[in-house]
Amino acid sequence: MDIKEIHSPADIKGLSASELIDIAKQFREALLFKLSQHGGHVGPNLGMVEATIALHYVFDSPVDKIVYDVSHQSYVHKMLTGRVDGFIDPAKFDTISGYTEPNESAHDFFTIGHTSTSITLASGLARARDLRGDNENIIAVIGDGSLSGGQAFEGLDSAALLKSNFIIVVNDNQMSIAENHGGIYENLQLLRETDGQAPCNLFKAFGYDYIYVKEGNDIQALIEAFQKVKDIDHPIVVHINTQKGKGYAPAEIDREKWHWEMPFDRQSGELLNIDESEDYNSITGDYLIKEMGRDPMVVAITAGTPTVMGFDAERRRQAGRQFIDMGIAEQDAVSTASGLAKGGARPFFGVYSSFIQRAYDQLSQDVAINGNAAVFGIFAAGVVGMNDVTHLGWFDIPLISNIPNILYLAPTCKEEYLAMLDWAMKQNMMPVAIRVPGGRVISVTDRTFPTDYSNVTAEVVSEGSKVAIIGVGDFFPMAQKTAEILKESGIEATVINPRYVSGLDKELLENLKANHSLVVTLESGLLDGGYGQKVDGFYADCDTIKVLNYGVPKKFLDRYNISDLLTQLRLKPELIAQDIKAQLK
Repeated sequence: MDIKEIHSPADIKGLSASELIDIAKQFREALLFKLSQHGGHVGPNLGMVEATIALHYVFDSPVDKIVYDVSHQSYVHKMLTGRVDGFIDPAKFDTISGYTEPNESAHDFFTIGHTSTSITLASGLARARDLRGDNENIIAVIGDGSLSGGQAFEGLDSAALLKSNFIIVVNDNQMSIAENHGGIYENLQLLRETDGQAPCNLFKAFGYDYIYVKEGNDIQALIEAFQKVKDIDHPIVVHINTQKGKGYAPAEIDREKWHWEMPFDRQSGELLNIDESEDYNSITGDYLIKEMGRDPMVVAITAGTPTVMGFDAERRRQAGRQFIDMGIAEQDAVSTASGLAKGGARPFFGVYSSFIQRAYDQLSQDVAINGNAAVFGIFAAGVVGMNDVTHLGWFDIPLISNIPNILYLAPTCKEEYLAMLDWAMKQNMMPVAIRVPGGRVISVTDRTFPTDYSNVTAEVVSEGSKVAIIGVGDFFPMAQKTAEILKESGIEATVINPRYVSGLDKELLENLKANHSLVVTLESGLLDGGYGQKVDGFYADCDTIKVLNYGVPKKFLDRYNISDLLTQLRLKPELIAQDIKAQLK
């Protein structure tokens, strides 16, 4: 059977074991065909081919409901549910989300891109089913890496009390994005070594029935296991031992690198269009390694994404115990950073903008209220980061800047970033977050930067009149370019780098009233609750100054084109200049 003929799971239910194995080969070929040209999650999907086929062979989706944690392993599920064209037709690659998406198919129940949620979401479906009096199977699929997240433990705890059908498939490939960290993994290893027979069993301790599948990439073994648990009347864990990257040698050998990858050459595994320019991830890693050598109290913390701050395997080795991977547990990471700071250490937690929102309460309660001098590097912040709806990076300014006692700095270039980072790591007065610039690294030699940001004020880079343009962080070059365009029309604009977004330089804003009638703010973040709105509020009672705020509206956008979005928002120098000239008239 050709996978082009598969339009729903019903199409594979009559196939023989050998035919299913052939389908698995075709799916792997389709995965590598798309991923090599388009990029995406390589290892997780290659490792789940057989398990996904077996799930759909045994269960009756969408009546039976399968919820995939974080969706990194859902590509074959998509192909089995009528979306194979999105993997074999290059013209349709971008029509398929990289995550489960209910708008695409009735077989997808949630838009999921953050981790450790499937057990809780699926248990909600199970409870609703029980209230309705129905009897369909509810299956949560979760990887061993995702089990390190706190919500996974909460879900395991509460769902164990269900008195009805609930199936958790634990995909154990011995990896998170990088290697796993945490005590839970010793028990998973023990269960693998004893073929699931060890008396010490995490899942049984929670109250679950339990089945172990040693050959998690054997379709027949998986089918037999799933047939045993189909229509079961109580919660059970099916623990399957799989190979991350199965079927593609480079992904089997280097499982961390191939968790997610850019387009690559199928034969060699070499990346295509390699960008060897400097990046802020490596800049951060180099700085922290240097400081660790100087000060044994410097600690780098990650929540399962070490390369966000440049900590590849070699830097992790160099750092030793001065590097801590909390697992996929941002709440734990933030609170641990606070505790480390209280204990006299100098912690830096590097985290993606999209993920720091998972620890809002800890930022507020454990860090800000206590005033401990932990440092947080917020990466991929703004519109130039990841563009999937589940990974948007523009909510961090309203989130962090409105928590009291946290100083949120917004550097404009490499040199300013390093100056702010160095000060933040050496002070012990306050918690500091740094919005690491997005996009290409910009190096500046014609400006000097302070060495102390404890009483930070804005920087007036060029002084003019009538109009002042405030460019936040990596949008500062846009402010400069806009000013250059205005100068061609005889308008000398004041250009300001605010340096921080958790407050306002009120003295500077007050002084602008003397000879300015228009203040423009540019930020790569949400307008509602953002920096520009603070400026607008400052001038609310001023009749002589009008404020124009440029930023992102309060919307969830998915797979947007960055250039098109900036044009739509008029966040391009020539468009901003047009608006300014229209206002001045």
